[in-house]
Amino acid sequence: MKRKHILVIRFSALGDVAMVVPVVYSLAMQYPDIRITVLSRPFARPLFDDLAPNVSFMAADLKGEYHGVRGLNSLYRRLVAKQFTHVADLHSVLRSDYLRLRFNMGRFRVEHVEKHRRQRRNLVAKSKKKVREQLPSSFQNYFDVFRRLGFPIDQPSFTSIFPSEGGNLNLLPAAIGPKRSWEQWIGIAPFAAHRGKVYPMEKMLQVIALLTQRYPKARIFLFGRGNEEERTFPLWQQQYPQCVNVGNLLETMHQELILMSHLDVMLSMDSANMHMASLTATPVVSIWGATHPYAGFLGWNQREDNAIGLDLDCRPCSIYGQKPCHRGDYACLNGITPEMIADKISQNINNSPSTLKTQQL
Repeated sequence: MKRKHILVIRFSALGDVAMVVPVVYSLAMQYPDIRITVLSRPFARPLFDDLAPNVSFMAADLKGEYHGVRGLNSLYRRLVAKQFTHVADLHSVLRSDYLRLRFNMGRFRVEHVEKHRRQRRNLVAKSKKKVREQLPSSFQNYFDVFRRLGFPIDQPSFTSIFPSEGGNLNLLPAAIGPKRSWEQWIGIAPFAAHRGKVYPMEKMLQVIALLTQRYPKARIFLFGRGNEEERTFPLWQQQYPQCVNVGNLLETMHQELILMSHLDVMLSMDSANMHMASLTATPVVSIWGATHPYAGFLGWNQREDNAIGLDLDCRPCSIYGQKPCHRGDYACLNGITPEMIADKISQNINNSPSTLKTQQL
């Protein structure tokens, strides 16, 4: 009998692809006799390469080799040669829709993700038409795809991509060093792709000031790579020497994940770094402005009470944070005080295993 082989399709941005990891891992653990191949953009390889023995990764450069309809046809021919028996489209956009159409014509068993578009429109509608209710999480939507394919996942089993002690710090540059028992390691990822998801920088600097006052021996690791980070982080480092620019020290995503696994807490926007830290079982204090956890994008195993957001009539106004503010003042972000954020971080530090262990000593 032909061995079952599932193709999992998920392109898109890093945070979206990271949300696939717990689902694929749980699938692999419950069905160790099936093969699973994840098709995504090349940057996602470190998330899946060592995830499970029966999981492999296949990269597709959609802007180069597989660009356009001709490129997708070439990609389809390459995929057919892999002899898949089932196809799980976890993206459901034009590119994956086209591949799904080709697989359906080839009489493969194919299912795709349900995005609950009507409920999303109601969630971000203005004023009286808004319906504030929790939508199924992205994780649940993915689990449902595999259930319809004939692979129900009874009990999700993913905790972290690393062992309980975290990733190997010896694989990081010496400037990171070991984590000392009296130190608090705090991660901060202050940027996101869209304005509606970014806490004001002057207020974030006040958060750092509060944290350095409360935790004089803390190390604050600044995550993110881009023009804004390059302009902002050096200024923060000059003012607060406890800050460490991660982008200047670490070269790979895997290294960043190792460091995240040793943080006491991560502070992030509704962005990729929230999902990355979630894959290492690190608690994340997340800031939500135009967006809302109701849309289903809270990180894996993250607590809802760690998601900071204001109860405003206009929230949420956007699923992804790209829409301009209805009011024009971004009150959803400006109204969150630095004290609210610092207090939530302190709650997590006080409850972290390393802090509790130090207190017992």
